[in-house]
Amino acid sequence: MNLHLSTAARRILAAAAVTCAAALAPAAALASPGAGAAPAATTPPCATSGLDVWLNTQGSGASGKTFYFLEFTNLSGRTCHLFGYPGVSGVTLSGTQIGSAASRYGNTLRTVTLANGATTHALVGIVNAGVIPPAQCHPVTASGLRVYPPNQTQSRVVTYPFPACSASGRIYLFAGPVGFP
Repeated sequence: MNLHLSTAARRILAAAAVTCAAALAPAAALASPGAGAAPAATTPPCATSGLDVWLNTQGSGASGKTFYFLEFTNLSGRTCHLFGYPGVSGVTLSGTQIGSAASRYGNTLRTVTLANGATTHALVGIVNAGVIPPAQCHPVTASGLRVYPPNQTQSRVVTYPFPACSASGRIYLFAGPVGFP
């Protein structure tokens, strides 16, 4: 079953994302010294192998969803850049994907240049699986998130147990672009 969000649901999601972003942006700006800079022509993309990917668990909830900053810290020893959306999905302990991958939201894409040791983020929303009828959700507990940094084919698993929907087509995760807001 493919989930199409109504205009009202999209507005609620957008308002929740903006509210969460506004509340968390001052701390994120201090933690992201590389954010907002355009990369030099020779700045390579950040490879997954050079990134520490982690979840800031100080989330903010709204409308049955909780939003978190998914953090990307460059530990490669050199400057690199990120551009676009991370790929995000819930996974089991064995790494098997649970249900559908995250839906993308937001359309403000920007290149984020990360010096070695610098951090940027993407906003990730997790729907409270308890607000979805069990027959439509098939609730299970995810052991974490599989994260593909933007434009990369290798992933990292971020450990963070949460209620997830195993039903195919049910969207319970949302991912925004890196560097937003």
